[in-house]
Amino acid sequence: MKNIILSAAAATAIIAVSASAISCTGKGWSDEEREIILGQGETMRVLTVESEADSIVLRKHCKELTIKELNDNVFRRLSEKMVATVTSPEQDGVGIAGPQVGISRRVVAVQRFDKEGEPFEVYPNIRITARRGEPEPGPEGCLSVPGRRGTVSRYREIDISYTAMPEGRDTVETITGFTAVIFQHECDHLDGVLYTDYID
Repeated sequence: MKNIILSAAAATAIIAVSASAISCTGKGWSDEEREIILGQGETMRVLTVESEADSIVLRKHCKELTIKELNDNVFRRLSEKMVATVTSPEQDGVGIAGPQVGISRRVVAVQRFDKEGEPFEVYPNIRITARRGEPEPGPEGCLSVPGRRGTVSRYREIDISYTAMPEGRDTVETITGFTAVIFQHECDHLDGVLYTDYID
């Protein structure tokens, strides 16, 4: 069973599910985003490549969140729902990204296997800023690519930058091991890249 504790420093963002592309202008949450995030239910539908409409959303490049949006209760609710979705029995994943639930924002939820209790944490405005060593092959799957697995080469040490909440400050952190692999997989989603792109 997965530990769903959200850390005070990094836990605050998650994403809602919709097959329609959402416009992110940086002028606050759109009506469509609010409807998805604040709608009924504790989990969201995960978009998959089996749907043409979903695939369009999965291939979009995501935009950053403003401080105003990060401090909005909508973002807090988004965090709760994203973690609830990835940890649900139907998904049972280790990470999820914005476009997988229909919102094209730079935000991911990742299980931190490198921390005590292996909590899920949420990272808005995340980017990978450095990769070290040589990439190593390993097995991967994806909630948005059901029924498939493949081998992908990933780095085992990376640096990430993100907006730490609730302070709203830019933060850099070094991630190693399997957790670094998860971050690379999820950050790829934010640029419209699927793990299958490396093996197809």
